[in-house]
Amino acid sequence: MYRRSAAAAVLLTAALTLTACSSGGDKADSGAKPKPPASSAAPDPADTPQPSGSAADAKPTGPVLPDAKLTPKTGSFTAQEKKYLSGRVPEKMDPAAVLQTGQEACQRVARTAKRDKDAATGAVITGEIAGAKDAINLLCPDQKPILAAAEKGFAEGPRTSPAAGNYRALTQATNCTWEAKGKDGSVLASGPETPPKAGDKITATIPAGTTEFNSANCYAWIPA
Repeated sequence: MYRRSAAAAVLLTAALTLTACSSGGDKADSGAKPKPPASSAAPDPADTPQPSGSAADAKPTGPVLPDAKLTPKTGSFTAQEKKYLSGRVPEKMDPAAVLQTGQEACQRVARTAKRDKDAATGAVITGEIAGAKDAINLLCPDQKPILAAAEKGFAEGPRTSPAAGNYRALTQATNCTWEAKGKDGSVLASGPETPPKAGDKITATIPAGTTEFNSANCYAWIPA
């Protein structure tokens, strides 16, 4: 009888612990700042963990393997793969591991672009897909249209001396706001003029003479 009671107590304690953990997780999730998707239901690239280390983002500052030693343990690298790896592999690192980070960047761009080109473009602009520029240029040139669009855009936040013109936010967030200021700090334009509804496209017009363009909750911008 005692053993049965003890066992029941253990099970009850475990159940309560799991319930508490589940409840705590829900609270943490509800407090997180959501990253708005682009114009469709494409997966947010930020949901996929970035490769660890600096290999995906930039070339290392320390000693690197000379090009002559850029060889895999089995097989061989293509000419383009060798170009990508040149000056990018730390001395004691496997070149194949560094190549993999670039290939993964290509895969993420391609997967996202297949469902939503705006989402892929925004992820490249904001750097959420690390090392995308070099990866696209050298490992997956079929994604160059995404890179070309990204290179014309910019991320949310303060931007000095922006090019005048019309821009579109790569977001559906209804709390996206923007403001264009002149040299004397006066507001030349701001928006949106009316609160956007879910699914509305948010655009901004940067007047000539704008010295600072600032936006929040807009993710990224490309020419409209």
